[in-house]
Amino acid sequence: MIASELKQLTSQSTAAILRKEFNPDEVLLDYQKRWIADTSQLKIGEKTRRCGLTWAEAADDALTSSLAADAGGEDVFYIGSNKDMAREFIDAVAMWAKAYNLACGDVGEEVFVDEGKDILTYVIYFASGFKIKALSSNPKNMRGMQGTVVIDEGAFHEKLAEVLKAALALTMWGSKVRIISTHNGIENLFNQLIQDSRAGKKRFSIHTITLDDACADGLYKRICQVKKQEWSQELEDEWKANLIKDTATEEDALEEYYCVPKNGGGAYISRGLRDRAARLLDAPVLRFTGTSAFNTASEHARKGEMQEWLEEFALPELEKLPSDLRHCLGEDFARNGDLTVFAPITVEANTKRIVPFLVELANVPFKQQEQALYFICDRLPKRDGIALDARGNGQYLAEQAKYKYGDEVVEVMLSVGYYRENMPVFKAAFEDDDIILPKHEDIVTDLGQIQIVRGVPGINDSRTKGSDGNKRHGDSAIAIFLGYLVSKQEMIRYELHTIGTRGDDINRRFFGTAEENNLYDDVRQASGRQGITL
Repeated sequence: MIASELKQLTSQSTAAILRKEFNPDEVLLDYQKRWIADTSQLKIGEKTRRCGLTWAEAADDALTSSLAADAGGEDVFYIGSNKDMAREFIDAVAMWAKAYNLACGDVGEEVFVDEGKDILTYVIYFASGFKIKALSSNPKNMRGMQGTVVIDEGAFHEKLAEVLKAALALTMWGSKVRIISTHNGIENLFNQLIQDSRAGKKRFSIHTITLDDACADGLYKRICQVKKQEWSQELEDEWKANLIKDTATEEDALEEYYCVPKNGGGAYISRGLRDRAARLLDAPVLRFTGTSAFNTASEHARKGEMQEWLEEFALPELEKLPSDLRHCLGEDFARNGDLTVFAPITVEANTKRIVPFLVELANVPFKQQEQALYFICDRLPKRDGIALDARGNGQYLAEQAKYKYGDEVVEVMLSVGYYRENMPVFKAAFEDDDIILPKHEDIVTDLGQIQIVRGVPGINDSRTKGSDGNKRHGDSAIAIFLGYLVSKQEMIRYELHTIGTRGDDINRRFFGTAEENNLYDDVRQASGRQGITL
């Protein structure tokens, strides 16, 4: 039988979530528990196919409708894309209610009028007086109702905008909206809501569950458990490979299983927005290229030459910075081939972020890059955040800066997941005219290197040639991107070490919205509801 402590998220189970352990005795997998533990008023789940997120939602809704009004109980309205989905969801609610030993009736059928037609729907009533009812996707059916709204496979609703408009009206009195779906194209409103939420324009809490994420939390192990088969990593890898191979196209597979909406491509930030931002005529791009003679000189000689250059070119620009405003710094690292770029950010009292100048280093040894970084950071007025590219060799510079400046430094491991989560915030700054850059074609070109690749913004693999003849790989774009992120005080900085491999997330994430951080803290502190133990 199921234990009585179903309604609590125990610290033991929370620890299991953070350790990424598969427990065959627990009904809910960790990503399902995290979904339930997130009590945000607005919540979106972008997911791989058949990962059981709707099933977890049914578990949560059964508890919600069983509670008395003064304990937070209310009606739940489920809106699926077809009648079979509605029946499946209500059946899942009934199963959970039985497992919880909740007082409720059997699944019933009701008829309501929709556009002059009699529509058969499904409903289950609880002793609390509340119900869970399946509605059609006609937004008029929510008129006069109050309760949580669950929109399943939202990307496939023909009138998602109208349905969402009606559902959000219910939040005026504290009800919640949940949207669960796989993707259905990059231009779909579902994807736009996700991008706007990541940019801070909407307040939906976003949960991303790819096939790899689900399997890391035990999805295939659960499938083997249900089918009474032995699990092995080799069988899991083969199973995933066959799912991808059997899908019609690679683009379809990425959309179905890896939360990458189709039809993406081209520059992420339009040329018009880039040109508008790059309007500071007197903001210089300061460049130092290490010659063969410089690189083979003694450490003492290199240090002296770099110091002279910094004092001649960088110091006058640093002395122009307003002493009463906050300043931050972003950096993109390179040793050979590409450029190291330092991007100071001046934070104005309003939302404006200004890049007063850039420093670009080409073919410069590590120690002199470190020297330049310290020279700039030591002279930033009211310094308030340093974001450094810590990939590859950049990890050395980031580590040394961390020793010197402590918690001011954020070491960033750039990845597809990192870009996906944070690029929308950066793009929004251009759309809202909240960022001002030096007027320089190389910067505009670098920003154009941020392109949509398989539905996710990131730096294009191709190189460009700068006006000075050096090869570029979007270097200034990344430095400005990181500087902008670290300057956003509403973007709470944190370092969340994940256990295990999550695709290309490289074991760390560094920036998240307040809602994301609060959710993580909720799970850590064992607040929320518990998955069920047999």
